[in-house]
Amino acid sequence: MVDKNRIRQSFQRAAKSYESQAMIQIRVANQLLQLLAEHCTTPINRVLEIGCCTGLLTRRLADEYPDIIEIVLNDLVAGFADRAGDVPGIAQVSFLAGDIETIALPGSFDLIISSSTFHWIHDLDNMLAKLATHLKPGAPLAFSMYGPGNLEEIREITGIGLPYSSLQQVAEMVSRHFTLDHCSESLECFWFENPGKVLDHLRQTGVNALGDGPWTPRRLQRFNEEYLQRFSEPQGVHLSYHPLYLLAHR
Repeated sequence: MVDKNRIRQSFQRAAKSYESQAMIQIRVANQLLQLLAEHCTTPINRVLEIGCCTGLLTRRLADEYPDIIEIVLNDLVAGFADRAGDVPGIAQVSFLAGDIETIALPGSFDLIISSSTFHWIHDLDNMLAKLATHLKPGAPLAFSMYGPGNLEEIREITGIGLPYSSLQQVAEMVSRHFTLDHCSESLECFWFENPGKVLDHLRQTGVNALGDGPWTPRRLQRFNEEYLQRFSEPQGVHLSYHPLYLLAHR
């Protein structure tokens, strides 16, 4: 189980560089919003966004849904309030800092949405039950997270990785608390010049929260050699992402 204080510190350090390196997060947020547009038929005025980070999804959501009156933003990193809280066109924007699994939520919502966050949750089933009590009848839950194929290159070399759930496992959890409307997955591959660039990318997006100790020169050398040996192609070295998309309603 990942230490959430470590997660908070890692994303806090990556705040300035996050958006310049968040290629997969941007792609996933856009796909989530496209799916929401296809499946959501109810008015959206009051929104809870979980894991808002620097506001990548928030700004896109506000552009797509001009009838939104209020957005409640949540993140482990309290410092994201200044970066994510500036949402043009939204009358009321508030920030709720802390762990979504334990903090109290204010009232009920027309939409609860989260992108690239729920894989960090310790007890997803219990949190989904909690969220169900804060959605209005018929209102949608839309989220993306990552599955077992995520960062598989890092796991193969270092043995470090989250205990990712499969799409089927997550869909079954969602179905216990909501009516499931959509579930899908994809495999995305990104290319980098060398293994050092892979590590820089992970550090600059905060995803290195899984680290289990300092990267000594010897450890770094072994990592570089093994990564090149296993995952090198003419266009560089690859890093895999495995996004899952789920939409449901209460």
